[in-house]
Amino acid sequence: MGKGKSDDPKDVKRKEKAKMQLKRNIGYFDGVSFIIGSIVGAGIFVSPTGVLKHSLLNIGVALIIWTASGLVSLMGSLCYAELGTSLPFSGGEYSHIKRGLGSLPAFVFIWTSTFTKPASNAARALLFAEYATQPFYGICPAPEVLKKCLALAVLWSLGILNGRSVKMAAWVQTVFTLLKMMALSVIAIGGIVLLVGKRKESLARFEDAFSSEIPNVSQVAEAFFQGLYAYGGWWSLNYMAEEMKNPSRNIPLTVMTAVPAVIVFYLLVNISYLTVLTPKEIVSSVAVAVTWADRVIPSVAWIIPLSVAVSIFGALNSSMFTLGRLSYAGSQSGHLPVLISMLNVHSCTPAPAMIFSTTIASIFIIPSDLITLTNYFGFSAWLMIGLTCASLIVLRYREPHLHRPYKVFLPVPFVMVAVSFFLVLAPIVWSPNLQYVYAFLFMLGSLIVYLPFIHFKLHFAFLDKITCHLQLLLEVCPADGSAEGKCE
Repeated sequence: MGKGKSDDPKDVKRKEKAKMQLKRNIGYFDGVSFIIGSIVGAGIFVSPTGVLKHSLLNIGVALIIWTASGLVSLMGSLCYAELGTSLPFSGGEYSHIKRGLGSLPAFVFIWTSTFTKPASNAARALLFAEYATQPFYGICPAPEVLKKCLALAVLWSLGILNGRSVKMAAWVQTVFTLLKMMALSVIAIGGIVLLVGKRKESLARFEDAFSSEIPNVSQVAEAFFQGLYAYGGWWSLNYMAEEMKNPSRNIPLTVMTAVPAVIVFYLLVNISYLTVLTPKEIVSSVAVAVTWADRVIPSVAWIIPLSVAVSIFGALNSSMFTLGRLSYAGSQSGHLPVLISMLNVHSCTPAPAMIFSTTIASIFIIPSDLITLTNYFGFSAWLMIGLTCASLIVLRYREPHLHRPYKVFLPVPFVMVAVSFFLVLAPIVWSPNLQYVYAFLFMLGSLIVYLPFIHFKLHFAFLDKITCHLQLLLEVCPADGSAEGKCE
């Protein structure tokens, strides 16, 4: 019997190209840029003082905590590498928690993240606007309206960029990551040169590194908490696992390159600060890198405030990219409206997900006081990391035959679960605050939505009509469908 038209190889290839799905456009170097870009924000330039302050100005203890915090972050990223290679789907922790622990914990995660992550993006956009506008106003504060308008412009520019082209977003991320690493290199190399050149003045401080008062257990824990916060963002790669080229190879390789590189840079930059400034000067400085530049390179000290703005911009781009993928994955699982998981018919990007997350971030910018409320949700990030590592353990025993191109040493996720739950409980126990109760109640409030709409599948027919009209307006269609399939 002869071949039918549908069996023509050219026809099959054309149909595969017309298939709507996320494309694997993110390579090894793009992945490294996204991880480094997510971790390195304004903190290392502006206020790397938390660790030193809670270490009671003990240089030796502070550097040990910076190293230990980096190693814990590396352990966590290796756990995520196993999950990302065995389950290479968009959504990061959400997808892993759903597979390992079930639908309800995953919904609590996305419910909380739908508000806290856009609020974090709004805070970054406002901080960028502050650094970008302040040089034009000298000692006077820049107008709030101007900062908010610029923050909104940056948010929507990056939202549109990420909604139109993955390749362009990855290119922007690579460029801004290189720029921020160049700035960190200036500080790190400058410190090494000064340390070698001024042996008597500089080395004495490090020779007596442990001469200051030794902090107690609670102070060390607080310093450790500050250090881990500075490494936040190491989990970002798993949000784009579905778009990674050769994820089995590139995810572990990317993690093992990016996180150790950040650890080395953080240590060198801190050593550079301590070479030029005393511990007391560092703790009292409003912007440590600016103070360092005024001492070391006064003629071009303006480079550092510019570098801070560049660093924030890069971190914001990375965060918006990953948040779009979280919304996309939640919608695909039925936890968010179906429109959010649709892809643009021209670029195969999750444009509705980007519009959704950018709109929520914009709402937080207008009355920026709302951002302060989300500060009390900090414990939720480590709660979800703990649940994700617990999912890895559950899957090891429940699905032993799951293909795992990379396997982490099993005690590592157990350590991460213990560290995560310690970091959840520590701030609540040490400094109890009523706002923590409100944050916990907000997380529990997800049940009000979950039970009727997810568990019992309550559905309103008029929403289908709205979805159809928006689908036509935005030129999007469901993933894994035909690019030619449109609402009629």
